[in-house]
Amino acid sequence: MRTLVVIHSLKMGGMERVAVNLADAFAEEGHESHLLSCRNQPNDLSPSHPGVQLHYFDQFRALMKSVIGIPVFLLSRVLLGVVLPRSHFMWTGWLSGWLLKRRIRALEKQFGRFDRIIFRGLGTFKYFWSFRDDRCLYVLENVIHYDRPLWQKTWEWRLVFHKRHLACVSSGVMDSALEAFKKGGIEPASLRVITNPCPVSQIETLAAEADPDIPTTPYIINVARLVPQKGHELLLEAYARSGIGHKLVIVGEGPLRSQLEDKARELGIEEQVYFAGKRKNPYPWMKHADLFVLASEYEGLGIVLTEALACGTPIMSVASRGGVTDVFTGELEAYLTPRTTEGLAAGLSSVTQQLPVMVNPEWLAPFRSHVVVKAFLEPMKKSAKASND
Repeated sequence: MRTLVVIHSLKMGGMERVAVNLADAFAEEGHESHLLSCRNQPNDLSPSHPGVQLHYFDQFRALMKSVIGIPVFLLSRVLLGVVLPRSHFMWTGWLSGWLLKRRIRALEKQFGRFDRIIFRGLGTFKYFWSFRDDRCLYVLENVIHYDRPLWQKTWEWRLVFHKRHLACVSSGVMDSALEAFKKGGIEPASLRVITNPCPVSQIETLAAEADPDIPTTPYIINVARLVPQKGHELLLEAYARSGIGHKLVIVGEGPLRSQLEDKARELGIEEQVYFAGKRKNPYPWMKHADLFVLASEYEGLGIVLTEALACGTPIMSVASRGGVTDVFTGELEAYLTPRTTEGLAAGLSSVTQQLPVMVNPEWLAPFRSHVVVKAFLEPMKKSAKASND
């Protein structure tokens, strides 16, 4: 089949990595795979499979070059976006959707008709909400947030979700969507769970690379952006309380770094915690860790969990909103802890005493490329769960 994955950009991020992984997976399974980035820069990521054809559509430039794009943009930013905060996509999305449709048609003239068009993430497809096509599948990467009045959220949901084919990356995200759709009277054309692919072989290759900065003493690791959602304050507090001998390595960058460094000093663990910053290849760090730990408030799925397993590193996590429970099934359920300082501290103490823990390859079975690709290419039929009755 001929597939097109659409993503807002190729900057370094979890959603973006998954979009590239999915395009690679389609090519790996023998399909004609195309990837469309809606920004020209930054390009931190690129497909690893030579069969993936990468294209660009500069959304902002296309909007500005269109006949009415500039007045629409200015009206949205200066007036409508002020009267109704965070509504910019509503006013520009109808025009951007038409411009994207024109770009996709140009690609189809060159390569042929796409059998499946997949939009990864709400941050991608809400800016093109006027573009509708029954071949499109829209992937919800995270739980739905109620960050505005319900009447405004319902309006937004109707633009981006109503009568569309939707896929959620986890059962937790689906539960969140069903709750929101019931409140807003939204009826998707179909709604199902399709998890994220994990490129195991590629990660194994990258994990084998040398990095002289990796600590030589035993450590546990967390890889995440330093933002409130990722729960680093909770992790530091639990680590301090646990009293374990392993160092704690935190790979990632973000606005909370200085605050978290102050927190480590306040807890008296600054010598045991290493803030490694952003790493282009974090997999060697994962591979050499004795344990990967996640403390997030919520996760759509938690791609870093499957990546850690692909590196051969055991995982543990707090029981948070979203999709981590889809990873911690069977034997792995024992490695979920309550999302409290006491619960995570007890979990860290218990698990580190059991080390080393051997990773079972079967834990990654649901996330293998062939499983995920098959699910994405199945006919999109109305499911029972798409109804809010």
